[in-house]
Amino acid sequence: MTPEAPLTPTTHLTHVTAPDGVAPGNGYSHVVWGTGRFVAVSGQCAFDEAGGIVGVGDAAAQARQVFENLRRCLAAAGATFDDVVKLTFFVTDVAHLPAVREARDAVIAPERPPASSAFQVAALIRPELLVEIEAFAIVPTPADTPR
Repeated sequence: MTPEAPLTPTTHLTHVTAPDGVAPGNGYSHVVWGTGRFVAVSGQCAFDEAGGIVGVGDAAAQARQVFENLRRCLAAAGATFDDVVKLTFFVTDVAHLPAVREARDAVIAPERPPASSAFQVAALIRPELLVEIEAFAIVPTPADTPR
């Protein structure tokens, strides 16, 4: 298993998109590890700041709002999308996955994707919701950041 080289000398994460004997992931890493503080972000849906649903019937608009909500939640923990090690996608139809991937690729470097899982579910918390995404991140602590 050969980890990919870090993008910058200050990275605290290692991404492996194709461990020995495993086919490369299509837009995800099979393994990501790092050092630092663990952050778990609950599943986010396409709610705006007032609790209204953004993009009813539009998976792309919902995915963009979900990633914006994830960005805000990560920021609350002192994290960014560069710190994300795992995403879990819940969609009401796998046909929504291209829209989710497009929204993800707009905020996460495609050459360093997090580990990911995707599930088609019968329903989410509200019938108008099409996408929910949870995230796990590792935020470097000063002792973990290479100098």
